[in-house]
Amino acid sequence: MAGLDEAGKGDYFGPLVVAAVAGSNDVLSALGVADSKTLSDKRCLSLAAQVHAHAAVEVVAIGPEKYNELYARMKNLNRLLAWAHARALENLLTKQPVDTVLADQFANPRVLESALLEKGASVRLIQAPRSEVHPVVAAASVVARAEFLTRLAELGKRFDFVLPKGAGSPVDEAGRKLMQRGGLDLLRQVAKLHFKTTQKLGVGAPGLL
Repeated sequence: MAGLDEAGKGDYFGPLVVAAVAGSNDVLSALGVADSKTLSDKRCLSLAAQVHAHAAVEVVAIGPEKYNELYARMKNLNRLLAWAHARALENLLTKQPVDTVLADQFANPRVLESALLEKGASVRLIQAPRSEVHPVVAAASVVARAEFLTRLAELGKRFDFVLPKGAGSPVDEAGRKLMQRGGLDLLRQVAKLHFKTTQKLGVGAPGLL
């Protein structure tokens, strides 16, 4: 059995990450995997390393620049998510065949079903809300969040700027400082421009908003 989940969907800064994990439910449960939203960043990073060591893992990470390009083309977050989920699953199935895939439902089930490629379309796909209660999806949640945290930190180092997680006042303030430093061109390299945060900054993003 394999699980699918994503991280970064609600974070203005940083990438969108989808992880696919195939492994033993018993082994993953013994590791202590859980919905990454319930774990500290430190615990999430530690658990992700253990999941990588005990299961087959595939990650698709879409950095802000590519994300903005894809969103401008697809004009729909759920279609973008489905595209990433389908590719993570296809890559996983190439190295670890499974019969059943469980995914945390993020839209009408047909959105993901229609995005599946040849191998993904050949397996039994179950989509359900709050499916992180199942070990394989919890493991995917942990791996995706750890990858997001790692890439967000690397992005911050690249631009010598601390990029806060999530959305809200700290993110708005960081966005204002980045706009002052490098304008929309800089923001495009670190943020998901279709978020309302961009509008709060008084910036138009043609083709994205």
